[in-house]
Amino acid sequence: MPLSETAQKNYTRMFGDFPPPLADSDPEFTRLFLDFALDEVPSQTKLDDRTHFLTVLAALMGCQGLDCFQAMAPAALRSGLSPVELKELVYQGTAYLGLGRVLPFLKAVNEALTAAGVPLPLEEQGTTDPDSRLEAGNQVQVDIFGTHMRGFQNSGPQESRHINRWLAGNCFGDYYTRGGLDYRDRELITFCFLAAQGGCEPQLTSHAAANLRLGNDKPLLIRVISQCLPYIGYPRSLNALTCINQAATK
Repeated sequence: MPLSETAQKNYTRMFGDFPPPLADSDPEFTRLFLDFALDEVPSQTKLDDRTHFLTVLAALMGCQGLDCFQAMAPAALRSGLSPVELKELVYQGTAYLGLGRVLPFLKAVNEALTAAGVPLPLEEQGTTDPDSRLEAGNQVQVDIFGTHMRGFQNSGPQESRHINRWLAGNCFGDYYTRGGLDYRDRELITFCFLAAQGGCEPQLTSHAAANLRLGNDKPLLIRVISQCLPYIGYPRSLNALTCINQAATK
């Protein structure tokens, strides 16, 4: 049985004439998955291409879906995601997933960019230096989470205060201050990193609230997690939905 008309149209738009990798060995599964992921789901979520690719690629990083990421990254570039946006997506993931999990995805992006004829390295996007990153990062925390975050780098027990300082200077000062993606973009992909990796629901609720504060409203967050569901599964998607609801009631 062939794919639905919509699934086939979306597949061809994203991947061209390249056949689905499991079409010969698992044709029934291929049809079931693609009809769901490329027809039923996008017909419900109605995300624009940029949001679709940013969030799904972030979710694939979070759940360590390297094979799917490698297939989708070139499609994202063909659909209009810029090389800088794609590279910044991966860089941002380092703060939430760690280099041990991000490095294979950075290599995959470099391979996709090289195959697309994009010269590397890309133009640098940093806006801070070693002297300014801490204060700049804390200002980002204030901008995203509110004035109660002022001076966060100096808070907490003495023995672990360095981690709060690193959060301000490294996570927010080194990454959120970069060009290529704005705060709303970065919070939306962070939401996807956290939702897809699971086990960090307190942070997921906090970042859901940050998204709401920045204007990524509850319906958008639900549409995003719905779009990611085929790639991260129902349990983590339902957990994310709970976190969205908790954030929306605070």
